[in-house]
Amino acid sequence: MQITDTLFMVRPAAFSYNEETAANNLFQQASSLSKETLQQKALAQFDAMVKMLLVKGIHVIVQDDDVDPPKPDAVFPNNWFLTGADGGIHLFPMFAPNRRKERSSAIVDALKESFVFDYIKDWSDGEALNEFLEGTGSMVFDHNNRIIYACISERTNVNALKRFAEDMQYRAIPFTAEFEGAPVYHTNVMLSIGEGFAVLCPKSITDHTERIAVAQLLEATGHENIYVEPEHMKNFACNLLQVKNNAGKRMIVISQSAVNALPQEKLERLQHHGELLPIDVSLIESVNGGSVRCMVAEIFLKRRQAVT
Repeated sequence: MQITDTLFMVRPAAFSYNEETAANNLFQQASSLSKETLQQKALAQFDAMVKMLLVKGIHVIVQDDDVDPPKPDAVFPNNWFLTGADGGIHLFPMFAPNRRKERSSAIVDALKESFVFDYIKDWSDGEALNEFLEGTGSMVFDHNNRIIYACISERTNVNALKRFAEDMQYRAIPFTAEFEGAPVYHTNVMLSIGEGFAVLCPKSITDHTERIAVAQLLEATGHENIYVEPEHMKNFACNLLQVKNNAGKRMIVISQSAVNALPQEKLERLQHHGELLPIDVSLIESVNGGSVRCMVAEIFLKRRQAVT
């Protein structure tokens, strides 16, 4: 399993409740706080997360968001780009028009300056067809076995998924998942995969055959399945990421909300796969419906120079 030691994060300049994404993200909750207060509190949680990652020896690259145009979800860069160990940078089609503004040539240029890349592939023409595929929100990767898991929704189109998987020579596993009667908006809120483990909310997979197939495939490819309940999923228990620090130690970046919600037995099983790093991003979670996994883009490219 590819485990990154470098994370890319975008420090938001205009964090606020995003009405366009709330159309299909039931994890979002409108706030009575002013935009100024939301921005201040979001920055405090963002900065505290970066500080914890750095203290633990994890490389973090922070890019400041531009104020103009305002981008309420800029804190979630993993949805519009990903990098691959093959030297590729991929740009993705986004459901919400105001999120498409997040695709930044300045960020791509910064990546090109710091890392060796072989190609850039822009998939965003899918927006003209309403065929969206929102990066590692839509797709959860098992790199060792070259498999992509994806629950289909307005943000994860099966045709776009299959085109991407074929191009990457991965096997696509599409399925259906629901939360409170609506499609789960992103796969990474109901499934995460690390080295030797997977955290899955099986009850969210509505089709019984698909539920069994996903669970059995994860097991058959060497993963200890850690099953969580929908109420745990609601607290972002699946929205985590296994990383390694500069000493090669494995760690699991996880929301404090998830740690508070999960039974001790589940936490102990997770701890077999890495030190838990609980991080409080509760305001970001409640207002815009994404947690710690959504806030980081993994960098698998080779460095041109040391990253500090």
